[in-house]
Amino acid sequence: MAKPVKLLSVGALTLDMILRVETLPGHQGKFIASDGVQIASGMAASAACAAHRLGAEVSLWASTGDDPAGDQLIAGIEAEGVDCSYVRRVGGARSALASILVDAHGERIIVPFYDSRAQADPETLPFTDVTAFDAVLVDVRWPGAAALALKAARAAGLPAILDADTSPLAVLEQLLPLASHIVASEPAVRIICGQALDLETACHELASRTDAFVAVTGGAAGTWWFDRSTRIVRHVATPKVKVVDTLAAGDVYHGAFTVGLAEAMPIENALRFASAAAALKCQRFGGRLGAPERTETLAMMEAHWPAQA
Repeated sequence: MAKPVKLLSVGALTLDMILRVETLPGHQGKFIASDGVQIASGMAASAACAAHRLGAEVSLWASTGDDPAGDQLIAGIEAEGVDCSYVRRVGGARSALASILVDAHGERIIVPFYDSRAQADPETLPFTDVTAFDAVLVDVRWPGAAALALKAARAAGLPAILDADTSPLAVLEQLLPLASHIVASEPAVRIICGQALDLETACHELASRTDAFVAVTGGAAGTWWFDRSTRIVRHVATPKVKVVDTLAAGDVYHGAFTVGLAEAMPIENALRFASAAAALKCQRFGGRLGAPERTETLAMMEAHWPAQA
């Protein structure tokens, strides 16, 4: 790349306590963790950090309290090289927190807390010109900000990417029509389209409801995406790896996909780039701390899809 692409990531910024346990608890009691880390994270923040490691310049638009946790959050994300000048500080509000357990197979339980005062809808964008960015990525955790950012990006002809994840149906229905690109998790697409559908059929069903690009991620099962030129659902396999921690794999995926789109990669190549980055992350404990660098992501692409990196 001659010049890094510039991205905006909008949404969650949380202080995560991640603990590694042998098995996820199925009953009350005390459980001893074998490892643990406390980091600034959250969907949008993790995607921003991942995209920066992959070569992009990234700004984060999120909202925190004016408490010490907010100071810690901003310092942690800035240390990764992400611009936090647009992060809103809300007086009297508490910054978002999450407790996370990760088991020996990499599966996790996440319990987040968001103060409604910090999540209040913003009135305007925190900048005057969205065309300073090459693409905009939003999650579902701060819907008011996500809606503003998607509308502005789409009006400017920029990729307006929605990370559609577990959320109330009303929030998903608010944001889906605003995006130019929708990459939905399995739980999200089941909220939208129903529990009974397989993911290939669900991808087709979701694509019938919008004019946006649509993809559905299924973790180790891969990604299904709707090719509007042929009206066929296509599949991108996930590279097979030994899974240590799936936490933030979806965020890394979305960050990488956004980088690929902003760099004008062919769509299937962007999905492969995202799949490779997410697979590499899954081999490392610590949530977003396991996000890969660009060189190793391209190497995994070349190993699994020769001549595509």
